[in-house]
Amino acid sequence: MVDACEKGPLTPEQRRNRAFRIRRDAALYDRNHPLPAQVCNGDEARYPDRIGSFSKALPHDDLGEVDRRAYRALLTAISTGRDFDFEAVPLGGPAKLANPLAAFAYQMVGPDSHQLAIPPAPAFDSAEEASEMAELYWRALTRDVHFSDYGTSWLTSQAATNLTQFSDFRGPKEGGAVTPDTLFRGDTPGDLVGPFISQFLYLEYPYGATRIPQLYRVPFAGDDRITSYNEWLNIQRGFRPTPVQIDPPIIMPLDPVPRYLRNGRDLGEYVHRDFTYQGYLNAALIMLDFPAAALDPNNPYLHFAKQAGFVTFGAANILDIVTSIGNAALRAAWFQKWCVHRRLRPEAFGGRIHNHLSGARNYPINSELVGAGAPGREVLEAVLSKYGSYLLPQAYAEGTPIHPAYPGGHATISGACATILKAFFNEDFVIPNPVVASADGLMLEPYSGPPLTVGGELNKLASNIAYGRDSAGLHWRSDERAGLKLGEEVAIGALRDLRATFEEEFSGFTLTKFDGTTIIV
Repeated sequence: MVDACEKGPLTPEQRRNRAFRIRRDAALYDRNHPLPAQVCNGDEARYPDRIGSFSKALPHDDLGEVDRRAYRALLTAISTGRDFDFEAVPLGGPAKLANPLAAFAYQMVGPDSHQLAIPPAPAFDSAEEASEMAELYWRALTRDVHFSDYGTSWLTSQAATNLTQFSDFRGPKEGGAVTPDTLFRGDTPGDLVGPFISQFLYLEYPYGATRIPQLYRVPFAGDDRITSYNEWLNIQRGFRPTPVQIDPPIIMPLDPVPRYLRNGRDLGEYVHRDFTYQGYLNAALIMLDFPAAALDPNNPYLHFAKQAGFVTFGAANILDIVTSIGNAALRAAWFQKWCVHRRLRPEAFGGRIHNHLSGARNYPINSELVGAGAPGREVLEAVLSKYGSYLLPQAYAEGTPIHPAYPGGHATISGACATILKAFFNEDFVIPNPVVASADGLMLEPYSGPPLTVGGELNKLASNIAYGRDSAGLHWRSDERAGLKLGEEVAIGALRDLRATFEEEFSGFTLTKFDGTTIIV
């Protein structure tokens, strides 16, 4: 009698039953996890005219305030979750809403998108929102300042001094003050160490049989958009931006010479054109090219003499989950954006400020931003002097995307992808031969300073990609802070499910969260 072809520790029936138990237990864990309260900032109920709520692409009056019937139709569609109700929402122009039905999509890995929560966004009239808006104006004014010049530029010094004057600015500080070294940076471990830009956005990465330098096409210096009121109003109504050239039509001309990222404008353009998980796929490829010591010490294959990881604990495993987790993160973000918070974009808030200060309308904007002699007036008058309006200058011709601000989508992806990479790689591994962009962005120069670790540079990568959207004028700082933490929770849930599928002896994924605490999943 011939032995059966199939070999293994379990019979087919035993294997089927065990596979069922693994999936059942994961589902039960998520089902039994307490449901969090979903709490918003109350702006939607507080302002019947919806001045604090997202409404881009719906019909708007000449003040940029949304048609209330159209907004009610949007709320109806969100309440029913039916595609034909979204199709019934009136729009003001040809632009379309960005996939609101994704807020109701399910997923098969980690917690359901509706089982996670983030804190309420800062309110329309709050001191925190005022300080965040001031930071965005300063980001716009300093887009062309080289990151390496932050310590010597009078403009970045002025920005740091001004932001320190706000009572509730929550960006990183040194000795209680914003400094050129903390300006516009994130607040995770590693953000304040070394160059502004993460090594994972500078180092070339292997891609199959080639290696690709991280040189990118970027806009020309000074190319700021949506600073005229009529253009701003058309964009709010969902119309396309005005081309800078008609034949052939050119909306956003780019420098033909590719460059390494050297300033806020370059970084803003990187997060304009990137695909969802691009920076993290590249980071994974870079780290897989490092010595084995860059892998997480808990990786069981570091201790096997005759086996190597691949499908599990190796490249195939890592590259799969770091890319797929991005969509799970977006589903969690989309639920929060459309179903809970519906937060106003800074672009629209800039219109409120412009109309308030020009006397067209009186809005309940915090006095720290618009009051006579308030810290906000310094940056607002600088913007008015340069651009001729109080509108927030945008880095993109089309302005912000057509989905609510809170949390940031890039930030939520960043939180998830960076967490996955910290789980699979050694956060203490020191990155060899670190670099920084030259003044013109045409080459990389050696960096000399404190050691740069994998963990710190992954955190910095997450901040670069999240807060890079702020450099473009799209998001508030709190959008990114909440998004990073939301994405982190998505990834931790996915890692918990993944761990249950391994057959190797494994003590768990050890990683450092964005708040500095170490956990084992």
